[in-house]
Amino acid sequence: MRVFANPVGSGSLWFDNLTTADGTPVAYDPQARAFVPMPPFCINRDIIGCNWIAPEEGAFCRSCAMTALAPDPELPNAIPNWAKTEAAKRWVLDNLGRWHWFRPEDPGAPPAFHLLAEGRTPVPMGHIEGVVTISVAEVDPVLVTTRREALDEPYRTMIGHMRHEISHMLWWRLSLRDDFLDAFREMFGDERQDYTAALQRHYTEGPPPNWKESFLTTYASAHPHEDWAETAAHLLHLTDIADSFAASELSSPQLPSHQWEPYAEPDPERLIYVAAELTVGVNHVNRSMGLPDLYPFVLSEAARHKLAFVHDWLRRGAQGL
Repeated sequence: MRVFANPVGSGSLWFDNLTTADGTPVAYDPQARAFVPMPPFCINRDIIGCNWIAPEEGAFCRSCAMTALAPDPELPNAIPNWAKTEAAKRWVLDNLGRWHWFRPEDPGAPPAFHLLAEGRTPVPMGHIEGVVTISVAEVDPVLVTTRREALDEPYRTMIGHMRHEISHMLWWRLSLRDDFLDAFREMFGDERQDYTAALQRHYTEGPPPNWKESFLTTYASAHPHEDWAETAAHLLHLTDIADSFAASELSSPQLPSHQWEPYAEPDPERLIYVAAELTVGVNHVNRSMGLPDLYPFVLSEAARHKLAFVHDWLRRGAQGL
């Protein structure tokens, strides 16, 4: 994610800022990729702290307009959890916008989001034909830790959920192209195999013993759909780690140049190599504070090929190139 210029003075702004350091209200314009000091602001600004601009007074911003179902405000912590969930959604949508997804120049359908609070039973998260369902309770640190340990997952965050489920939607968009499915099946396998049976087998038997040779995560080994979603999410992780590193003006001998922009990098092997090398250093910094590794994954040769495949399709897919 970029670091942004202050439109009314000196200093920088971060992606989630609502005001400058001196308290001047500002909002993010996702089309210009810049902060502006004037309304119209999103109608959700006072409700959940949305800091994007709207097309007109009293309207939703581009991101909030994609939320077809919002959580029941009567359920405990629904509103604060919804606010954090929408913040993660804005982050991921803006990342994807760097490759033209879901912007006005994208001729395809944007996702619709069902962001639901949990009552007595968990909300099943997933994607069906353009609709992404997310449990806003997944921002709760206690619940996230409990589920991460129960599922033996090294990484589980709301941004991670957004990237994973939106990646399913991106597959659905790309599958409408005549030239995508054959290439996908050659790389990931035939997605027409029984999905429900594959997941049941995964949760009953676990991943294959040699899963690390071909997959990024154990869940990716369950079915080609999940392999795609996990791989695409990881490409978004790695690209944004590299972009945020460069935008923060941190230096590394791995960076190709001082002005390098990871989202503009056409060579997937270079992008993946640089990002993976950067994670080694950042993981080491996290350990100095007794924190878990920022990116606790190892990229096999097969996983790198899959990441390169996803990179190619995500960079050109939104505009049908």
